[in-house]
Amino acid sequence: MKIVLAYSGGLDTSVLLSWIRETYNAQMIAFCANIGQEEELRGLEAKAKKTGASKIYIDDLQEEFARDFIYPMIHAGAVYEGQYFLGTSIARPLIAKRMVEIAQKENADAIAHGATGKGNDQVRFELTAASLAPDLQVIAPWRDKRYRKEFPGRQEMIDYCDRHRIPVQASAKKPFSMDRNLLHISYEAGILEDPWMDASDRKYRGSFNTLSVFPEDAPNKAEYLTIEFRKGNAVAVNGKVLSPLSVMKALNKLGGKHGVGRVDMVENRYVGMKSRGVYETPGGAILHFAHRQMESITMDREVMHLRDSLIPRYAELVYYGYWFAPERLALQALVTESQKNVTGTVRLKLYKGNIMVAGRKSPVSLYNPHIATMEADPTKAYNQDDATGFIRLNALRLKVAAKARRRK
Repeated sequence: MKIVLAYSGGLDTSVLLSWIRETYNAQMIAFCANIGQEEELRGLEAKAKKTGASKIYIDDLQEEFARDFIYPMIHAGAVYEGQYFLGTSIARPLIAKRMVEIAQKENADAIAHGATGKGNDQVRFELTAASLAPDLQVIAPWRDKRYRKEFPGRQEMIDYCDRHRIPVQASAKKPFSMDRNLLHISYEAGILEDPWMDASDRKYRGSFNTLSVFPEDAPNKAEYLTIEFRKGNAVAVNGKVLSPLSVMKALNKLGGKHGVGRVDMVENRYVGMKSRGVYETPGGAILHFAHRQMESITMDREVMHLRDSLIPRYAELVYYGYWFAPERLALQALVTESQKNVTGTVRLKLYKGNIMVAGRKSPVSLYNPHIATMEADPTKAYNQDDATGFIRLNALRLKVAAKARRRK
């Protein structure tokens, strides 16, 4: 049996690689996706092979992640439950997609992941596999009673690695779990499971500022920047033309410096429970805000309101793991159509955790100052007398209803 495993080289996936190989008598192929987590990849190949892998793929997917996953999601204005920029959610279908491609290339029988049976990631990985390779088996050890019985905690994993001489650096105590990529970093579990615990307390400053400073520690001087858009895509920052990946890196640096994009929320997992997460999304928060400002002067009102009505549904599809489902693809077609005139430049001001608009302009702007002016309209495009009939017609049903209530 040949199995492709999502592998990071940490304690969990090192144990998984060895345990699955022994339990299934399988040939193991490790796969590590570089999606901007900036973890040390040096020596990972040797570590995987020493742990029992016959082969390892280490693929740089950062550009694809920015171009084909983050940007389309930004077009949709997607934010889950009004706060979460979906940093982990949007990364999973890309990782799973590449796992499926490797499995097909290697003629593997299955793919395996280390997502727990309580979380969202198991759903995201497996719905992607179902959409792209319906006959491919998926192995999820955390849903296997044998695995949970053997490893009820981290100490048992550490002891297992010692017995099998698996090279890992780990401690039995960990204050929380982290997941980092190009779009964000998330913190959850451990000390964060108490929703009353203040993650912004100064004593935790060294723990929750991987991508961004706390607003209180940000510079006392505001910083201006410009972002240029073409058909909804950010193509330049401060006048410099950049690829999607480079845009995200530039905005992460700027946003991190000024402490923007920090979120602490209790969210609803797809599997039914609530969970508390702390997120840093500096570049994503800036891009989301700037994109909305660009839309404000270039997008037709009814198109905008229609797209906006779909934001909760689109965000759910990403969060739940339906990136490759037909309904998400259908929504994306509508979203892409809505972006054809979202072109121009937005100027922003960053200051102590805040993103403020400082200007926007577009060669295809729908904003006409001559029509919008409160002064005399030189274009004669709007006759204020017309508003009388407009209001009278829209008020008709309200008057009829009010008179009907009086007769009761």
